[in-house]
Amino acid sequence: MSINLTLDRIRPLASHLQPPYTRPTIHVAGTNGKGSVTSIVASILRASGFSVGRFNSPHLVSIYDSILIDDRSVTPEAYNRASALVVGADLKLGTQASSFELLTLTALQVFETAKVDIAVIEVGMGGLHDATNVITDECILVSALTAVDLDHQTFLGSTVESITQNKAGIARKGKPFLLGAQKHSAVEVAAKSVVDSIGGYFFVSTQVQKRPVENESRFSLSAQPFVPPPGQPIRFESPAFPPVQATLPLHGAHQLHNLALSLTIISTLLTHPSCQKALRGLRPPEVTNGLVITSDTIRTGIEAVSWPGRLSFHKLPCSVTNGLSRDPLTVLVDGAHNPASSETLASYISDITGMLKPRPPKLHITYVLGLSHSPPKTPLETLSPFLSRHSHADPLVTVRVAVLRFTPPEGMPWVKSVEPSTIRDTVLQIVSPADVDVWSAPDEGPIDGQLQNALEWTEAGQAECEVEEEKLVVLAGSLYLVADFYRLLKQLERSGGAV
Repeated sequence: MSINLTLDRIRPLASHLQPPYTRPTIHVAGTNGKGSVTSIVASILRASGFSVGRFNSPHLVSIYDSILIDDRSVTPEAYNRASALVVGADLKLGTQASSFELLTLTALQVFETAKVDIAVIEVGMGGLHDATNVITDECILVSALTAVDLDHQTFLGSTVESITQNKAGIARKGKPFLLGAQKHSAVEVAAKSVVDSIGGYFFVSTQVQKRPVENESRFSLSAQPFVPPPGQPIRFESPAFPPVQATLPLHGAHQLHNLALSLTIISTLLTHPSCQKALRGLRPPEVTNGLVITSDTIRTGIEAVSWPGRLSFHKLPCSVTNGLSRDPLTVLVDGAHNPASSETLASYISDITGMLKPRPPKLHITYVLGLSHSPPKTPLETLSPFLSRHSHADPLVTVRVAVLRFTPPEGMPWVKSVEPSTIRDTVLQIVSPADVDVWSAPDEGPIDGQLQNALEWTEAGQAECEVEEEKLVVLAGSLYLVADFYRLLKQLERSGGAV
């Protein structure tokens, strides 16, 4: 089934399911950052003693990764029980629900059966007509909107304003709606208009303050053992709790905005009358009167958060590619799948290469890229933000690019890889052929093995580098390529470092 955004199928199906979904829910929409926000919020709530269900899409390695309880993937047994209930009802009613609608209802059934205290739900696409918006008004504690930018225009509208109106459609009457930091000023105007028309309460997130890094250590991409760049020290003030000081382990300046929205959500849970009423129903009064969520539990939750595949560093053993190099590959993994997230990636690469101490005589960067076919978004728009920084030859930097396809995600037949030849042509449009070496997987034939072949080519190039030179691999583009990388990583872990 292709994408057809509507609630006409899922509403009657959801109303037929027993038991009905009743969990207090935090609902998060946005173009970029919603996964990070759900991860941070869930981590803080867990550190505060709540049992937490979390639903994110798409999954990375397996479908079970999209449904978590207390940060653990749902068990196959629990998933299959809930899925059988949902699929059985779909067949009985003849609703012909989409794969994502079935998955959404499966997640809600899992959380209801487990009786989680709070569920944190990420919108799949858009907001107003997204399957997750089937959750009833009574269940919603807070709705939140992360950064909005152009993406999925075919389904959501051609302007930032129209996309915002769609995403803000998760707002609920009488409930708080929180807006995160935005690049486009039009977002706040459009979102507030939607929230006001629904009768919700509109708030803008409070900023976090970045504290100076204490005892800044030397950073090297080639260090053994490798230590990722330091986290981001922050301070946050709220009338709901004493000032919080913590170190955010997520990388990138954009994560400070995601943290700010997350902490504003937590603050709102403690201060807004509708949230206070819902929380009082969860636990005895002596537990919910501000005694569970404290500055200490917030700090603990912040510092424990993890969100793989978004500016995540990994060391890939050289045995994966027959040991051609002297050292393991340092791989920065990021699902930069649209222009806005690619700009974030470009900024972060500039930040970390500027942190290298001592300055290396030469830096070798290899990009491993795969993209989803998602018109009207083009490969040129997605790749330009980080590749254009290499459009002028730099004698201290060498650039290599490997382009390939990814494994099609299960149950999503509409997701297609951009042909490697198209990505290759785009790369050479951005960077002069004289300044970049490109390896391309075939457009046709088996996808299995393409990532390993790309990494073999990558390592062969790095084997020619001098010892004192720094090397970085950036694997980016579609999250489905990131999923292939994590599957390979798990395969290495199981086999002791050899594929």
